[in-house]
Amino acid sequence: MSNSSSITQFLLLPFTDTRELQLLHFWLFLGIYLAALLGNGLIITAIAWDQHLHTPMYFFLLNLALLDMGCISTTLPKSMANSLSDSRAISYLGCATQLFLFLFLITAEFCLLTIMSYDRYVAICKPLHYGTLLGSRACVHMAAAAWATGFLNSLLHTANTFSLPLCKGNALGQFFCEMPQILKLSCSHSYLRELGLILVSACLTFGCFVFIVVSYVQILRAVLRIPSEQGRHKAFSTCLPHLAVVSLFVSTGMFANLKPPSISSPSLDLVVSVLYSSVPPAVNPLIYSMRNQELKDALWKLMT
Repeated sequence: MSNSSSITQFLLLPFTDTRELQLLHFWLFLGIYLAALLGNGLIITAIAWDQHLHTPMYFFLLNLALLDMGCISTTLPKSMANSLSDSRAISYLGCATQLFLFLFLITAEFCLLTIMSYDRYVAICKPLHYGTLLGSRACVHMAAAAWATGFLNSLLHTANTFSLPLCKGNALGQFFCEMPQILKLSCSHSYLRELGLILVSACLTFGCFVFIVVSYVQILRAVLRIPSEQGRHKAFSTCLPHLAVVSLFVSTGMFANLKPPSISSPSLDLVVSVLYSSVPPAVNPLIYSMRNQELKDALWKLMT
């Protein structure tokens, strides 16, 4: 049996063993990656460049775009490189780094989405207090709290996961270094201390989810009380992109982690992992730019 001290690399799960399909996987992932970089890069540039977009909502959107770029850059490049070189290997340090960055960015993103729901709640339910509750200093503090929460959560999980003795080989059942897959390699009962940290993270996640749901219930009630149809449409148009992004993020993440074992299979796990790790960063810019006229105008000015 091997242990963590003798493991120098891990073997990732390949999408296919056929060379032609490996190259197809490379080009497909390259397209998704470039689309995510282009879309998020345009949003970051437009918000930074256009003075009209220097508001709390767009400040948080800029942070979301940065997190999306980081998140997709953590998983896809290594997978593309392995497909191109017909390899499965990732070094021990590379795996630890990938796990840390992915947990850091995905946790910070969910915290930021929670803050963005609060921003929409204040804008629609308490518009007269918007400038007071969401001043520039408060926005910076909230965004910093989201990044810091992600960093601390990831540091604890990564340090604890890689301190466990690994006795069951080095083959991971995923195309990137994911914590549940590494825990499956640990010795019997040695992962129980990690379950405590997972429980704490689950409580944090559930708390954020409840906050988002309560915020949108209040928003819906406030919007339905608006007398004019034009006012209701304007209020909904500012909330729908964020609601769509949250729904995509939560639904893919929940299905990936809570799907019944009876329907689990390596191929399905691969598809689901691509959905929750790669699709949201690529689709989020499209969701936000489709129904946001201010952002579309800023992007148009930027490109012309």
